[in-house]
Amino acid sequence: MRRALARARDGKALDVTEATVLLHARGADLERLLEHAGRVRDAGLAAVGRQGVVTYSRKVFIPLTRLCRDRCGYCTFATAPGKLPAAFLGPDEVLEIARQGAALGCKEALFTLGDRPEDRWHQAKEWLDAHGYDDTLSYVRAMAIRVLEETGLLPHLNPGVMTWRDLQRLKPVAPSMGMMLETTSRRLFEEKGEAHYGSPDKDPAVRLRVLEDAGRSNVPFTTGILIGIGETVADRAESIFAIRRVAREYGGVQEVIVQNFRAKPDTAMRGMPDADLQELAATIAVTRLVLGAKARVQAPPNLIGDEYALMIRAGIDDWGGVSPLTPDHVNPERPWPQIDELAARTAAAGFTLKERLTIYPEYVLAGEPWLDPRLRAHVDALADPETGLARDVLPVGRPWQEPDGGFASSGRTDLHVEVDSTGRSADRRDDFDNVYGDWEALRDRLPAAPATAIGAGIGSATGSAAGSAIGADMREALRRAASDPARLTDDQALTLLSADGPDLEELCRVADDLRREAVGDDVTYVVNRNINFTNVCYTGCRFCAFAQRRTDADAFTLSLEQVADRAAEAWAAGATEVCMQGGIHPDLPGTAYFDIARAVKERCPEMHVHAFSPMEVVNGASRTNMSIEDWLLAAKEAGVDSLPGTAAEILDDDVRWVLTKGKLPTREWIEVITTAHRAGIPTTSTMMYGHVDTPAHWVAHIRLIRRIQEETGGFSEFVLLPFVHHSAPIYLAGVARPGPTARENRAVHALARILLHGAISNIQCSWVKLQDELCRSVLSGGVNDLGGTLMEETISRMAGSENGSYKTISQIAAMVEPTGRPLRQRTTGYGTPSAERVAAATASDGVCGSVRRTIPLVTR
Repeated sequence: MRRALARARDGKALDVTEATVLLHARGADLERLLEHAGRVRDAGLAAVGRQGVVTYSRKVFIPLTRLCRDRCGYCTFATAPGKLPAAFLGPDEVLEIARQGAALGCKEALFTLGDRPEDRWHQAKEWLDAHGYDDTLSYVRAMAIRVLEETGLLPHLNPGVMTWRDLQRLKPVAPSMGMMLETTSRRLFEEKGEAHYGSPDKDPAVRLRVLEDAGRSNVPFTTGILIGIGETVADRAESIFAIRRVAREYGGVQEVIVQNFRAKPDTAMRGMPDADLQELAATIAVTRLVLGAKARVQAPPNLIGDEYALMIRAGIDDWGGVSPLTPDHVNPERPWPQIDELAARTAAAGFTLKERLTIYPEYVLAGEPWLDPRLRAHVDALADPETGLARDVLPVGRPWQEPDGGFASSGRTDLHVEVDSTGRSADRRDDFDNVYGDWEALRDRLPAAPATAIGAGIGSATGSAAGSAIGADMREALRRAASDPARLTDDQALTLLSADGPDLEELCRVADDLRREAVGDDVTYVVNRNINFTNVCYTGCRFCAFAQRRTDADAFTLSLEQVADRAAEAWAAGATEVCMQGGIHPDLPGTAYFDIARAVKERCPEMHVHAFSPMEVVNGASRTNMSIEDWLLAAKEAGVDSLPGTAAEILDDDVRWVLTKGKLPTREWIEVITTAHRAGIPTTSTMMYGHVDTPAHWVAHIRLIRRIQEETGGFSEFVLLPFVHHSAPIYLAGVARPGPTARENRAVHALARILLHGAISNIQCSWVKLQDELCRSVLSGGVNDLGGTLMEETISRMAGSENGSYKTISQIAAMVEPTGRPLRQRTTGYGTPSAERVAAATASDGVCGSVRRTIPLVTR
């Protein structure tokens, strides 16, 4: 105890063992612990200009439904349908509570409800069906919008466990959300008779995933721990450290509640003793010390008796939501203190009580990406622009609506040309140090190789006997690849990826024989144009050097007319395809993608529109509250002919959550792709490799692509995308390696041909990312397609690719000529373009004049 207290006194980082020791502090040890925690809290408040301030939020509590699919042993909030007049509060009831709260000066509407009650109670499903809602969260979303529009209160949503996509749906309607972690104890979840047994949503791993997904989605998020429900003191310490990890990595934990268990009648845990308030104070103090000065730590004031001063001494700086109107429906036996009394109690402890909004001041002042632009006006109406705290005003309803399109041309719209001349303004954004999360925390997440690597023996053996074994393994793997590629094992695939020298040449020969068998000798390409309609994006992908904030010097957004103009230029130059992708611009409504496709089709009816990555599809579906299938069908009707299978990177979430901050999880990518295929929309498939991944991840990724193809048959090609590192944030931060080697590029292209043989015929390399000589090498190792002329390629060029932003047909022909293979222009679907298209492409050399670099004439 003395050592742990000394480390706390000196401001040294505590580990879990030391935190566990400090949680036992009582008497004089507790006094010293509180002193150290209070000092850390005071430093944090001083750093943000709120010295001596404890905050609270004036709220109303809206119990949207008390039905729940979980069976927590301590909960009196959840009940059965027979005990309620209706499964859900109706819209009029919700709005009546909100209106009364607004009249009393409340600014937060706390939506609390049970987890997905329709999964357990047929009455909940029937109510939702009768009122036209697909699920509970659709109703939550609709009511949040009604509250915003009709009362001006700011919704804070506590709907329990949410998926990544749920967070995308709800972020535009709520400035903040929350879910208590409660505990990381698996025993309480897995053992019969414990607090969380029989409650699927109380799985600690699931709840931690929600916290992470909220951080990835840039949602200001409230969480916390519940003490005294049967967990051990070590469990508490581990729970605090689990929250710290998420807070450090993503920066989205806006407050941490430390709540004490209070036994309630008519619950399974009614006989359990209440958590001791000294114990609560020690837990608050340790939470403060572990989370640090920047954290906001809260204790609910209706659960602490008269010990207000004790909790303030322990390090809280917030009392949470307090309602002058509604009871605490979760703890109905414990009424809120009157706000005047709370202010007096706070003052008696030497602090001033000030009102905040449901979204904490730091996030109000930061704005994007934490605050959706649809909510900006609602928050600004209630927030002090200097402090981010609440103003002394009554809320008034104001319209909530999708942006009007966001298609005004803005910013550096000539970047597609200038990227090859003047280049980007700087090698990184000036918010580099914080927008991607904590780089040090990220290093702790670097993924290990998946299980397929175990037993592969690559690089693990030494000596002549081991060398002979590896040689034998390589010979057997090459023999299997040539004779029966479908039966190649994962270990053999990994062995092939280690091929070098003569083994690599043999691997490429085997792959090229399979290529010849599958598609013949033609090297194909398409005359197309990339159109990136915006690079404004707040997703926070750590590998992406393309994304910009709207205020950055290199940011741009094209108007619909400019998009159509570029498509028309491409058509005149013989193009058969436009490939359109852009950043996840917060101002673009979910229907913007339909408008873009229609604009192109109206100008160029015969142009193939290859557009919108799975990330953009999910973004569009979330913003329109449509299902993925319905959104894709609407996109198809608007003119989308196929989707690029980008946003795949590596389809392993352990890799994805290092490589990206907020991009869609693997399961969402798969759902978009397979749904598109079922809807008759073909896609490409891709893999970006050579960053924080391992060869075992490549094998697993390619295997997954094959399984999807065998199920749907919707992939037209597999595109290998080597990581371009030069300006990639994750490389500049020292986390990723500088892309794959030439040997690795050759091996993985060849292996892709082998593993996908009989499933995907077309294997494409990216000339943008590979030098011409390396393109020729992979063409001799299984590749049959070079992609397109592109006309403008900004994404890789912004990352530092040195291979230009377009290739003319003549340049492609010159690259291919040494291979001795015939070159053929193709369509997106690998058919033959019309004679008219070929003639137009020949005349322009496959690239429109507006993007061509000119050599200045030098005169003397």
